[in-house]
Amino acid sequence: MENQKTYTLITGGSTGIGLELAKLFAKDGHHLILVARDENELSKAADELKSIGDIEVITISKDLFHMEQAYELHQEITQRNLTVDILVNNAGHGWYGEFKDTDLEMELKIIHLNICSLVIITKRFLKDMLSRGSGKILNTSSIAARFPGPWQSVYHGTKAFVQSFTEAIGAEVKEQGIVVTALLPGPTDTDFFNKAQMLESKVMDNKMSDPADVAKAGYEALMKGDDMVVAGLKNKMQAAQSAITPDSKLAEKTYKDQAPKDESGT
Repeated sequence: MENQKTYTLITGGSTGIGLELAKLFAKDGHHLILVARDENELSKAADELKSIGDIEVITISKDLFHMEQAYELHQEITQRNLTVDILVNNAGHGWYGEFKDTDLEMELKIIHLNICSLVIITKRFLKDMLSRGSGKILNTSSIAARFPGPWQSVYHGTKAFVQSFTEAIGAEVKEQGIVVTALLPGPTDTDFFNKAQMLESKVMDNKMSDPADVAKAGYEALMKGDDMVVAGLKNKMQAAQSAITPDSKLAEKTYKDQAPKDESGT
């Protein structure tokens, strides 16, 4: 059993922060299971990762906007007798606009992805890890977890859940051989903003973090056994400020800072 091949499972692993994390795992010889919706992007990522290290890369196409596919993911991996010793819950999605105007069905899908599928996948694989007495889980939270986010009210709310949830289960299993780490990026140069229809937001005028730097911070924190890491000095300062600033004031500032570029936001 000790010599059984183990895998690092990364949801949202074909692009952005997820792919950069996969590169770091690949470089250190971890076999990978990448999960994403787009089979072409998965195939392209797998080819790139195989060139980095002498590793196996398995790709599984799942749409985790649909919760039943989160159950199916664990079932498929179990049926294939694959052992996941590191789980990276990186898949996530945002949506831009004032809540009164945004599409409810899209926001419910985001809740299903960012919260429900993450909880399902975490519970299933955590139980497997506990039965073996070892394992690591990295959840991509966000600096958005630290304060309410007008223009992204549902997204910020889901990330507040992810952060609280991650810290809670981390405390529960800390003495049982399981590491649970939260990675809190700020605005990062990925396709997130395009998918969230945020390209007209003033936030796009700010300097974005390099996803490779964000991934490095998360990877190192996980491997050290840290509970959480805020990626980047600017985001660390923002997190510290949010701890002493009333949420109402932070929400007012965010409403102005993330307003569309053609509006005053005042």
